[in-house]
This record gives sequence, C-alpha cells and structure tokens, in this order.
Amino acid sequence: MDPISLEELALLDVLHRIDQHIELRHGDSEIRQRLVESGLIEDDEQGLRLTAAGVQMCKSLQHRVAVDAEAEKILQDRAAGEDVEDGAAPSTAQG
Repeated sequence: MDPISLEELALLDVLHRIDQHIELRHGDSEIRQRLVESGLIEDDEQGLRLTAAGVQMCKSLQHRVAVDAEAEKILQDRAAGEDVEDGAAPSTAQG
C-alpha cells in the first residue's frame, strides 16, 4: 500500500475542520463544493457538517495516517537493528 498522499492529508484536514466547526479558509470554497457534490458534507442553514459518508472517509484517512506512522516506526527500528548488526558488537567488560 502506498503512503497517504498530500491530497488525502489535505482532505482529512478539511473534513476535520468541518467536524470541529472551524471556519474554512478563503481558498477552501472549491473543495467545499466538491465535498458537497460527493456527499461527504452538507451545507445548509445549519452550516457545514459531515454526512455519514464524510465521517467514514475521515475515519478511513485517520486509520491510513496511523498505519503509515506505524510502518515508518517499524522501518526505522529495522534500520537501527541492521546498523547494530553491521557494526561492531558491543563489548562487555571482563574484570
């Protein structure tokens, strides 16, 4: 699986801001319209809010971010382990 893209991270950020009732930025009007058209948010007299599909998309993207972070940690741990194997073994003091 490929790591989460910048576009998906931006989508997660917008969905999160809508869910938290944080005002969208000036340049977000186009994405807001696309989210309404795709059924991820509703925009009515009560303001912006996530639909059930928007909530599921948000959860899915959050899960991908968490999986990517875990995969990166595993890769770093493996690389650190290989560095120890390639280098000299730690010496033990004999006394």
